[in-house]
Amino acid sequence: MTAFKNYKMEEKLSLLSELVKMARIDSEISHMELSFIQQIAAMLDVEKDYVMALIDENIAYKAPKTEFERILQFHRLVLLANVDLQIESEEIMALQKAGIKLGLRPEAINAVLMEMVKHQHGMIPTERILQIFTAYHN
Repeated sequence: MTAFKNYKMEEKLSLLSELVKMARIDSEISHMELSFIQQIAAMLDVEKDYVMALIDENIAYKAPKTEFERILQFHRLVLLANVDLQIESEEIMALQKAGIKLGLRPEAINAVLMEMVKHQHGMIPTERILQIFTAYHN
């Protein structure tokens, strides 16, 4: 049971680490980005101290096991990229790479990025993200 708990914590820290990397793309983690990451950490039952440690530490990446969890992680990355109300071309490229790294279909990733601009502050509803990925599912 301990090995399972350790794996789950490693997976959670890996997910949060990816969010930290995305926040760093424009060189500085803003207060809004840090707050967003801390909210996600709270949802994952990860203590604030771990989040602060992730800012200085790089964790080995562990992709979520299920496709739904990978889509959810991509959605978190999209929301984080938009949380400061500015999305740079570097962030778009990082989102594309992150989606590929998560094993998601490139066509679906691009469709999400095009859809993002249709929503206020890029805040795509979860249902819409799922519709897009379902449309591109094998």
